[in-house]
Amino acid sequence: MTGENMMRRLVLGLAAICCLAVAPARAQGMMAPDALARSVTDEVLALLRADKEIQSGNLGKVVDLVDRKVLPHFDFVRMTQLAVGRHWQQASPDQQKGLVGEFRGLLVQTYAATFAAYRDQKIEYRPLRMAPADTDVVVKSLIHQSGAKPVTVDYKMRKSDAGWKVYDVVVSDLSLVQSYRGTFSTEVQKGGVEGLIKALADKNRRLTAEPQAARK
Repeated sequence: MTGENMMRRLVLGLAAICCLAVAPARAQGMMAPDALARSVTDEVLALLRADKEIQSGNLGKVVDLVDRKVLPHFDFVRMTQLAVGRHWQQASPDQQKGLVGEFRGLLVQTYAATFAAYRDQKIEYRPLRMAPADTDVVVKSLIHQSGAKPVTVDYKMRKSDAGWKVYDVVVSDLSLVQSYRGTFSTEVQKGGVEGLIKALADKNRRLTAEPQAARK
């Protein structure tokens, strides 16, 4: 994996961590999303760095952490719908459910494979521009890493009955959901919606079987 790809993967993993406490912020009348994200991110990163099992490459433990604590704050239906694009309407309800499940699985594996690599990354949050009636916001930040230029990261979020949910992450002007759209469209053109579901399932099986070293 190239240094650029590794940095991007690290950034996406950090993005997931940043979303740990954003969802309940407004719903519980507590601190603002950016302030709460900053507080929780610092705490979680400290725990990750101090966890010897994670540092030694225990991906099972990290997968469990990501699955239970991080990804529940993502709107995977919205994310999958945006990534699949116009082909979403071609999918049956069962196929849509399958797409969401496999896409979620892909991101679980992607994030889990990067958490053990955290060392000296620091996150700087920009002032949040948000009106009281807003239901769609963007939390802006910079991720600093020693020896590299800062990376801009925007978290697109919308308010739902369950609180604030992330539906896209934009890293250096590259949208997470849009980055998958071309690949997803190609798979649909080759094998239909079922072909895309199968391709995602195959990818998830490969990632689950790979040792951590093979992903770097």
